[in-house]
Amino acid sequence: MSTTFLTGPIAPLPGTSATSGIAKVPVHGSLMLGAEGFAGDAQADRRVHGGPEKAVHHYPLDHYAAWRADLGALPVLDAPGAFGENVSTQGMTEDTVAVGDIFRLGGALIQVSQGRQPCWKLNHRFGVPDMARRVQDTGRTGWYYRVLQTGEVAPGDDLVPVDRLAPGWTLRRLWRAMYVDRLNRAELEGIAALDVLADGWRRHAQRRLDSGRVEDWRPRLEGKA
Repeated sequence: MSTTFLTGPIAPLPGTSATSGIAKVPVHGSLMLGAEGFAGDAQADRRVHGGPEKAVHHYPLDHYAAWRADLGALPVLDAPGAFGENVSTQGMTEDTVAVGDIFRLGGALIQVSQGRQPCWKLNHRFGVPDMARRVQDTGRTGWYYRVLQTGEVAPGDDLVPVDRLAPGWTLRRLWRAMYVDRLNRAELEGIAALDVLADGWRRHAQRRLDSGRVEDWRPRLEGKA
């Protein structure tokens, strides 16, 4: 599957006092994919963005038509990069991709590590006050990869499936358990034991099992300017 790669620097986030690396633009030459992401890419708040379990963000171009139908012809939706993605493709969505899936990407090997938990910076990126919540509620979230083998990639390199370690745990199933059927103990026990899933998501599931409560999403979704 042919891909578009995108990177971006840290820059002011319009309408706030914050900075962000959410604005990504296509790469036109080869670049290295390291353990924490593409060369030349940046994240402003490393507490919640980036790192080995969020080295590469993939967002399906397939979703853009649905967002244009929901939101109108926003300029930010004119080209890939609206959601801060590093990889853009057509033909892969949360319905078909599973946690633990491994892909060859140029000279690198990558593995799906978790779904995206949208944050408040999307609200300002789109100029839509509840955009992060919309992304979460629709399940059109995208996902992250960890890098199993670093290597050089170039525009047009195919994203080639290599292995599926937990094919039953599609990103759609994971999303439903975390955001819809939120206290289903059987699903939460499965998530807590899913060793190919990022530790942060497994801990979320275990905390719900222990407490019988769902965490407060408002700080992540609403934040502050």
